[in-house]
Amino acid sequence: MERILCLAIGYLCGLLQTGFIYGELHGMDIRKYGSGNSGTTNALRVMGKKAGLIVFIGDAFKALIPCTVLRFVLGGNPAYDGQLYLLMLYLGFGVILGHNFPFYMQFKGGKGIAATAGVIASLDWRLTLICAVLFLASVILTRYVSVGSILVAIAFFAVNVFLSWKGYYGLDPAHMKEFWVLCALVSAMAVWRHRANIRRLMEGTENKLWGKKE
Repeated sequence: MERILCLAIGYLCGLLQTGFIYGELHGMDIRKYGSGNSGTTNALRVMGKKAGLIVFIGDAFKALIPCTVLRFVLGGNPAYDGQLYLLMLYLGFGVILGHNFPFYMQFKGGKGIAATAGVIASLDWRLTLICAVLFLASVILTRYVSVGSILVAIAFFAVNVFLSWKGYYGLDPAHMKEFWVLCALVSAMAVWRHRANIRRLMEGTENKLWGKKE
């Protein structure tokens, strides 16, 4: 029951489409421009750096805040010892689902990377540091935001498996594999949402940051 409740609350939080709202406040539907996506990268390309930053913060915090609140609410409750981080991940996964598939936008939302960043920040500082360095380094070196996003998605699974296996999340053995499966779902969804980017990368037509298509 707790898992379903966390997913449902997360989905509702994820429905806050920062990019769409910001665009509407400035008299435009961001989905009709650029890549047609309502996320951070398209906001950056279509509306500029300020918009990109605002959209990223909004989409990240809609995951970070509820996951952090859940940690403080349930953290001292013995009934949730051994599964707190699992429930946090269910809540975060719900946020990502709400962001990617908002019912009021015909289930056409963003790609969930900023929301995933919020989940990452709520879980562990080591995970946050690794993913941040990996993203920044890959984007600076390749100028492809999609490459950084895909690498972070893969790292999300790999690093979480390692940290949970080493006991940093305090998960019971009974909840460990479920946590890993959920991590795999988050990672797989992020990669799948970038399937068009992967195709363009292979074709050499993907948009580069700070430049034109190459």
